[in-house]
Amino acid sequence: MSELQKELEERSGNVCELCASKESLLVYDVPESPSDVKDTQILACSTCVNQLTDSDQVDANHWRCLNDSMWSPVPAVQVVAYRMLNQLKPKGWPVDLLDMMYLEDDVKEWAMAGIASGPQIVHRDANGHILSKGDSVVLIKDLDVKGASFTAKRGTPVRNISLDHENENHIEGKVNGQHIVILTQYVKKS
Repeated sequence: MSELQKELEERSGNVCELCASKESLLVYDVPESPSDVKDTQILACSTCVNQLTDSDQVDANHWRCLNDSMWSPVPAVQVVAYRMLNQLKPKGWPVDLLDMMYLEDDVKEWAMAGIASGPQIVHRDANGHILSKGDSVVLIKDLDVKGASFTAKRGTPVRNISLDHENENHIEGKVNGQHIVILTQYVKKS
C-alpha cells in the first residue's frame, strides 16, 4: 500500500470521502488540478470512481450522498462534489445543494476548470463503442473518397485516428497514404 493511500485512509477514517462506503477504496486523482495545490487526491470507492470517469455509468441516486460530503473541509472533495452536482443539475435536486455550497475563490476556480462548457462531444463507432484519439478502426463499408481517385474498401484498417472536436460524426485518418475524413457510422473499433 502506498504512503499516499495510507495518508488518505487516515484523513478519511478509512471510508470513501464521497459516499462513506468502506468497500473497494481507491486513490482518485482529481482531474484539472492546479500544480500549486498540495492535496489533489481523494479516497473514493470503486463505484464513485467508475461514475466519475464514465459519465454513462452515472446513477443520480448514488450521488445524493453529496448532501453530506459537500461540507468536507478537504478542498479536493469539495471540488469533486461541486463538479458532480453541476453534472447532475438537470435532475433538479442538486440545484439547491449548489446554492447552499460555499467554496473559497481558488477552490471554486479549480472546480470550474474541470467543468466542460457546453455539451461534450463523444465519438462512437457503428457499434456504439467510444472512440478516442489514437485508436485503430476498420471500415465496415466501401467508401468513395471525395477529391481522390480511389475507393476505401471495407475491411481497411485506419490506425492512429484523430477526432473532429466540432462534429461527433467525423474522425480523421490515413487511407492509402491520404489523410481523409471518415464518418463514424462506417467504422468499428478494432
